[in-house]
Formats: sequence, structure tokens, C-alpha cells
Amino acid sequence: MDRNTVIGFILLAILLFLYLFISTKNSQELQIQKQREQDSLAFVKRAQDSVRIANDTAVVAAVRGEDSSAIARPVIREERFQVVENEVIRISFTNKGAQPSAVELKNYVSGNGKPVILNGTEFDKISYSVNSGPGQSSQVGELFFDTASIARQADGSQTVTFELPLNEGKLVHQYTLKPDSYLVDWNVQMNGADRLLTQGAFNLIWQSRPMQHEKDAAYERLQSTICFYEDNDFDYIMSKTSHKFEKPVQWVSIAQQFFNTTLIAGNSFNSGEVSWVKTADDTSSVIASATANLQAKLPLGAMASVPMQLYFGPNDYKILKQQAPEMDKIVNLGRDMYAFVRPINKYIVMPVFNFFGSFIGSLGIVIALLTIFIRLLTSPLVYTSYLSGAKMKALRPEIEKLKARLGNDQQQVGVEQMKLFREAGVNPLGGCIPALLQIPIFFALYSFFNSSISLRGESFLWADDLSIYDAVINFPFHIWGLGSHLSLFTLLATGTSFLISIYNMNMTPDQSNPAIKYMPYIFPFVLLFVFNRLPSALTWYYTVSNVITLILQWVINNYIIDHDKILANIEANRKKPKVKPKWQERFEEMQESQRKLQEAKKKPNQRG
Repeated sequence: MDRNTVIGFILLAILLFLYLFISTKNSQELQIQKQREQDSLAFVKRAQDSVRIANDTAVVAAVRGEDSSAIARPVIREERFQVVENEVIRISFTNKGAQPSAVELKNYVSGNGKPVILNGTEFDKISYSVNSGPGQSSQVGELFFDTASIARQADGSQTVTFELPLNEGKLVHQYTLKPDSYLVDWNVQMNGADRLLTQGAFNLIWQSRPMQHEKDAAYERLQSTICFYEDNDFDYIMSKTSHKFEKPVQWVSIAQQFFNTTLIAGNSFNSGEVSWVKTADDTSSVIASATANLQAKLPLGAMASVPMQLYFGPNDYKILKQQAPEMDKIVNLGRDMYAFVRPINKYIVMPVFNFFGSFIGSLGIVIALLTIFIRLLTSPLVYTSYLSGAKMKALRPEIEKLKARLGNDQQQVGVEQMKLFREAGVNPLGGCIPALLQIPIFFALYSFFNSSISLRGESFLWADDLSIYDAVINFPFHIWGLGSHLSLFTLLATGTSFLISIYNMNMTPDQSNPAIKYMPYIFPFVLLFVFNRLPSALTWYYTVSNVITLILQWVINNYIIDHDKILANIEANRKKPKVKPKWQERFEEMQESQRKLQEAKKKPNQRG
């Protein structure tokens, strides 16, 4: 806990706040989004009303025979449903628009104990425009197809087929669901495509309104993103409200914290745009409202086919990796300026976590073992840091003598202290290592624990769900920065951090600096507000890590480090010829020039 250690902790706090700031939105942005949401919903309603009126006009004209080119036939005006399921999902198809109307994930439940339902609101819809007659167009999402037929294949796959005769042609929507799969193959076939489409333009509109599935809707909202794969490169939007596709896009995903709905193109869409508005009201169960407009150019001809796929399922790294290129990046293991932690998660944290999880049932114990593994991995650097701290402690009496001799001349004290460190062979930066080492590890685990669906619903000790905070106390009011609850794991993490700071104060050679003096109280206090809303898996990890730190410090300082030998080595180093590093020479020269400048300023004042 010397000056450099304090700098390390301050740097950790700054980067932590920066990370959380980037990952969240302030209240002003939420208010702006709320207004945009209202405007967007009003626009969508007006568009749906106009499309419905146009469709009704076309249907009435066809039934009355007013349009000779339209096919007069009995028109189905009743919505009908067909249910198809496999081992993991149950899909309800509707003949209105010939598409899935709701998808239930069998192996998961929402935070309220009900089944996880994706694509289950009236807003959720996939549509595209077709020519229903000369000078007339309709949105397929508003048309009623014939009742679906279901065929079962020998491999267990099920195929659902919808047909709609239209404009002397025929539309066919065919869906295939394979066993034990979250992926649905979707093929749009057009017989008479030259009449159904104008110049082969296929303009798809996909609307999605993800609903709350976790206990904390506000936190789930913060973790939700729109991900896409454009020009063979993964990207996403979280704080932005829209993105325009100027290059081919293969898939677009509406990704919540642990689940996603993804539209995958067999042949990439040429262009388009995706936009969304996150709900600003924390009491709402609506996470966001998203709309994607995707354009493709089909070959001109009488027959056309548009192969696509729909994914309704969990944000499971192994599952997503098998679906489409780079869909595994929907799982946030490190992005943007924190992308450097992704390899840590991918090649160290995940394999070790999965290894322990393969034979240990309690994930709380798995996290503890993962913590021990990480501490063993970093133990050589930590030992070096503790050894440096012991050397600094050994020099404390001499530093106190320097202060007594030089008085309040802080600059000269700094110069003489640097000389003392150089003579004794002590690295004053050694104490920064633990704090700096925690930065990439903490950010890696922050990303991992926020996105690991294996933690969802897993209990440990008093925590009901390791993927969310463990609220042992709920307040009837909201406390700024803290929320309306108090996490026990957070209290343990901040408490053990406080003990570490107090313990390290004994190793600090200079406690006159206010920043060092009050650091044991400031840093844990900050952690209380930062950690209280984070997953209990992360605060449990931090607690275990702090306990290990306390044990290691006590054992190393009392049984491993030989303080008499350290003093002997310091004396031996003093007798060796010293060569100053250039940076140290420049630093001491700068301090000396500043000291002389201050003395020169004091002399005229003394004469006066």
C-alpha cells in the first residue's frame, strides 16, 4: 500500500467505472429512448393499419370478382394454430402470415417461474411485401394462408407447410424442425415470382419485442444487444438505436442476457437497417422493441426460393458455435476496448470452469476452485509483490529518519527516498502488481459471469440464483447508487477488501499521505456500490479471492519471507556499485530543479 499501490487501485477503480459506464445508460438517455419508443410504436401502428386496410381492399376485390386477374376463391379469415415440438422447444405456428407465433423453451423457466416464451407478443412478426394484384400490394404478415400440413421424416424431423394461392401464383412457407435442435429451417417458395415481386425485390420486415425473463428487468435490459454478422464480421449495437447495413449481412440477432432470437439468411441480404428502442420504464416487462428491414435481390423468373433459418434458444456458447459463423460471439466474453479479456475467458476461464463443473454438482464450489486455480497461476507474481512489500517495511525506520531530518520538504524527501530504494535494491513499483493483475482477471470474470447461462437458476448457500445478486435485505425505497436491496456476498467482498487494506497499512512505509491514509476506507466503500447489483457468482469469487489473499499474506510474511535475510541483502546491495536508470536520473533532476525553484521563490519573500 505505498504510493504506487494506491495508483494501481485507483487505476483499477477508474477502469471498472469506465467499463460499467460503457455497459449502461444514464437516465437522460433512457428518457430519450422512451420518447423514441413511443414514436416508433405509433409509426408501426400507423403502418400496420394502412397495410391492413390495403389487404382488406385487395381481398374484397378478389372475392367480388372486381379484379379479373385476382383469383376469386374462399378466403380464410380465421387464425388457426399448429403446434410442433421436439425435445427442447415447442413452436406454435399461425396461418396468419404463415410463421411462428410463440416458441416455448422447455428446459428453462423465467424469473417469475413461468416458461420462457420467445416471439410471443402481437408485435413479433415477420413479413414482406408481395403484389396481390395489378397495382395492389399486401404484407404477407397480414394474409391468412391455408391450414398447415405437417409431415414427419424418418430421421425425426418435422416439416410444416403453408400455402397461399395469390395473383395467379402461389406462396409456400415451409418450416423444418430437427430433433433436439433450437434451429428451424425456413424456406420461402414463390411460384410466379415475376408477378409476386417487383423486379425481384424481396424486402423483409422483422419485428421483435423481447420480454423479461430474468428477475431484474432493468439489469437484463442493460445486458441486451442487437448482434449481426455483416461483411463476414461480427458487430453489435447496445447504446446506439440503429444501424444501417451497407454490406451483405448474413444474420441478425435480438439478444437478451441469456436468450436470443436470430434470423439467418441462407444467401446474405444485400442491404437493410436494424433499429430498436429499449424500454425506459423499469417496472415494464418489455425489454425492447426492435425492427429489422432486410433487402435481397432475387433472380428474375417464374420460380424463386429464399432459404432462411430461425434460432430460438439460449445464449449457450457451444450451441451457438454450431449455428452460423461467429454466432458464439453473441455470448459476451469481452468486446470493444475489453476484447483483450476474451482469450482469457475462452482459453483459461471457460475450460477450467467446465472441467470442474463436469464432476462437481455445486457451481459455488466450482467457482471457489476456479478462484484457487487463478490464484495459483498468478502466485509467482504475487510472491514477488509481497517480497517487495516486505523490503519496503524493512526500510520504514530509515524513511522515518529521513522525514525527521528534512522536515516538510516533500520534494527532497522524495529524492532521498528514491536514492534509498536504489541503494537497497528495492523496486517501489512492486506493490502495484496485485492491483494491476486484478484488472484483466476481474473484467474477464465480469463478462463471463454476466453471460454464462450455466449459472442461471443455480443456487449456492443463501443465493437462489448465481447469475443475479443475492438480495438478503430488500428496502421499501430506492437508494441512489445502491438500489433497493443489499447483497450479502457484496458485504463479504467489501469487508474482506477492507481487511486486506488494513493489513497492508502495516506494510506502508509512508502513511502521512492522505490518499494512503484513507484508502482502506474509500476503496471498499466504492466496491459496495459497484458490486451490489452484480451477479452473486462474481461477488462470491471476489470474496474467496480476498480470503486467499489474506491467508497468503499472513503465511508468506510470517513463514516464508526471512526478514533478517532481507535486511542483510539490503545492506549487501548498498555496497554494490549502482548505475542509475536514465528515467530515474531524469526524475531526480526534475525534482532537484523544482526544489531549487521553490527555494528561489522563498528568498525574496524572506528578504521582504
